[in-house]
Amino acid sequence: MATTPPLAATEPAAPPRAVGYHGAVYEFKRRLIEATLHQVRGNRTHAARALGLQRTYLLRLMRDLGVAAPPPPPVRRGAGIAGSAGN
Repeated sequence: MATTPPLAATEPAAPPRAVGYHGAVYEFKRRLIEATLHQVRGNRTHAARALGLQRTYLLRLMRDLGVAAPPPPPVRRGAGIAGSAGN
């Protein structure tokens, strides 16, 4: 008889992906948060505002749903201040 290895204590267990209503709600929340984070370039404070949530609640949802914020865009160096060239 095959047994599954026990989960590590430090590894959070992913919520089961239920089929039906609860599964659809889970997926909707996850996709909505991912899309919003992408739209605000990973800024979790702005994402929480856009979703009408407290930032701490958004962070808890992200953890529970397994959503990672996208990395911030690279900082462009040497672009200078607009309008300062040619003065």
